Amino acid sequence: MAGIKTYIEEAVTELTTKVTWPTWDELQQSSLIVLVTSLLIAISIWIMDTVFGVVPNEDGLFGFWRGLLGIFYNLK
Repeated sequence: MAGIKTYIEEAVTELTTKVTWPTWDELQQSSLIVLVTSLLIAISIWIMDTVFGVVPNEDGLFGFWRGLLGIFYNLK
């Protein structure tokens, strides 16, 4: 039990004295970077899904192309 108590005391000491917490401006800037990056990745994935996407048939089998490549795939 003494080991657990020591561990908790050291963890609290480290969090209160040794950790450098970000300022409010740094936190806002980092949050904005994460938001913009997440949106760019989501848009990129949406574009790839639209271009290369396949929609399942009524049978549940993949076979109906949609998106930009689907136009060329369905030309006969």
